[in-house]
Formats: sequence, structure tokens, C-alpha cells
Amino acid sequence: MKIVDYTSPNAAEAFVASLHETGFGILENHPIQSELLLDIYKQWQLFFDSEDKFNYLFDEDKQDGYFPLSVSETAKGNALKDIKEFYHIYPSGRVPEYLQDLIQTYYSMTSTLAGEILGWIEQYSPSDVAMHYSEPLSSMIENTPNTLLRVLHYPPLTGDEPEGSIRAAAHEDINLITLLPASNQSGLQVKDKNGNWINLPCHFGNLIVNIGDMLQEASKGYFPSTTHQVVNPTGDAAKQSRISLPLFLHPRSEVVLSERYTQQSYLDERLKELGVKS
Repeated sequence: MKIVDYTSPNAAEAFVASLHETGFGILENHPIQSELLLDIYKQWQLFFDSEDKFNYLFDEDKQDGYFPLSVSETAKGNALKDIKEFYHIYPSGRVPEYLQDLIQTYYSMTSTLAGEILGWIEQYSPSDVAMHYSEPLSSMIENTPNTLLRVLHYPPLTGDEPEGSIRAAAHEDINLITLLPASNQSGLQVKDKNGNWINLPCHFGNLIVNIGDMLQEASKGYFPSTTHQVVNPTGDAAKQSRISLPLFLHPRSEVVLSERYTQQSYLDERLKELGVKS
């Protein structure tokens, strides 16, 4: 897995090569500012520590709002819920007014960068792969209402968690690509081709990008949606919260991914598997 300098002349080609080989890539010197992230982490930690979060409980149909620990996702094939709570933000979704400015700035900046990276993928998709795209990747996200920003909170561990449960059990993402600022706390692991778990470098300020199932489907597996997880910290780190800000880039609902799926049919199937939609 490569760490690629966003400002490098060959950044696009090198980064897409990493995504093809491993399903993951890491960008440094990208446009998302560390100061913005720190401000967001501080604001949203206060939100998750407050009772106000319960005034924004999720809407099952729209899938926006606050998802408490009690309804957290259960990874496909797993019996235990993840140890996390989170808030879903869509372009037309609800956001507490006092949290809106910074998080909307972040949503806009990361969506723009995600679109640029998707353009890199489109540019460097071999012709025999690109022929399977129902339309250019860049047009799949034009005016999409579906790109999701998830503000994740992994609470401090109490020791009373069900045996075997972890912060995020092994899973693959649903969407096209995911952008995730590297945390200042370790825990994210990726499964390599030999089935071994690899710790991802945890350098605050770097940006982790991974392929999701929808792009794997559209590319007939050329870009792999690699399994990853977030394991529980130990020692003093177990007593600390962790905020995470993944952006899940989604096509428009009617976009055809393959002969089997549109974006909407794929998403509905996966949300039911995760237990957050009936």
C-alpha cells in the first residue's frame, strides 16, 4: 500500500495503482486541513457527550440523524453489534445548527476531493475495465443526493462490552470510494491477500482512501473492496474516545452498477444486512 504525495506530478497514476493492487491508498499533502479536523473533533465530541443527540434520532427511511449504540451496525456475517455511535449527514439531511458551519465545510471539501480521485480512477481504468461502466464514473456522482458523511464516535471501553465485540467488525464499505482522515489513535486494520491483518499507518493529517463494493461491482473486481476493521485499543487508549469522519461517495440512486444492481437496489440490500433498515 503506497503513501502518495497529492502534489506529485504522477500522483493520480500512482494512487490508482495502489487502489487496484490493495483496495487502499494513502494521500499526504492533500487539501483537507488538520486544523479543520481538530475543530470538528472537538465540536462533535461535545455533541456525543451531551443528551442533545437524542433529539436527532435517525430516520429509518432517510437514514439521517443520530444512531445510538443500541442500534449500531452489525457487520455482515457477525452476530455482535459494533461498539460505536454515529451521526449521518446527507446534503438535504438534518444537522444541529450549532454544528453546521464546520461540518458542511468539511462535507464540501471532501466531496470535491473524492470527485477528483474518482476522476483519477476513471482516467486510469484500463479500457477492458472501463467498458463495463454504464456511464463515466465522474457522471455517476453528478448532483448525487446520496454521498454520506458519517461522524463516528467510538466511546471509551468500560470492560462490560460483550466478549468478542470490537469497535468495527470486519467489513467492506458499500459505496464507490471512502475518504477517511487518519486518526491520531491507532486501530484501523486491513486484511491483505494472504488473509493477514495489517495495521494501517496512523499519521494524523494523512488521508486514507479505499474502494467500496459498488466500484468493485462496476469494475468487475478490478478495484477490490478490501476487508477492514477497527480493533479495540488497550491500556490508556482504551479509556479515550475516538472521533472519525469517513465520507462515503455514492452515485445517484438510478445509476446502473451492473446487470444485477442499481445503486439503490445494492444499498437497500446492504442496509438490511447491517440491521439498520427493515
